[in-house]
Amino acid sequence: MRIRTMAPAALAATALSVSLLAAAPASAATARHQGGLHLGFIQYDSPGRDTRSNSSLNAEWVNIHNGTRSAIQLKGYKLKDNTGYTYTFGSYNIGAGKTVKVRTGQGTNASGVRYWGQGNYVWNNTDDKARLIKPSGSLQDSCSWTRSDNGTKNCH
Repeated sequence: MRIRTMAPAALAATALSVSLLAAAPASAATARHQGGLHLGFIQYDSPGRDTRSNSSLNAEWVNIHNGTRSAIQLKGYKLKDNTGYTYTFGSYNIGAGKTVKVRTGQGTNASGVRYWGQGNYVWNNTDDKARLIKPSGSLQDSCSWTRSDNGTKNCH
């Protein structure tokens, strides 16, 4: 039985490519969900008919999750869509491991929920992109979808 061996150059190239793969950083999607502040589950298409009633508007929402071990002050963070709708957080501490839901319509802010106060839908049902922007203006996280996502997107 004959055993094949790799030529030294091929062996070195294989070893290099394996080490580069091992050293490559995790994808942005993987990295952001090992911790940190990130977008979670999004209900971008309010279930049922789009009546623009407040209850229908509030059935459209975005979760923001704090995957760290410390509370994070969200004051000045922004949530934006593709067309420029922008929600800016006032003073709000999101606890370690906690989630805050931002609903499109009107309501009374409480622990774990914020209301955008819109009278129209924000998120496009066919395709859109949610962006979480730091107070400095840099991108913290983003998540996009298409019609094929059927009204919800898990951005984890």
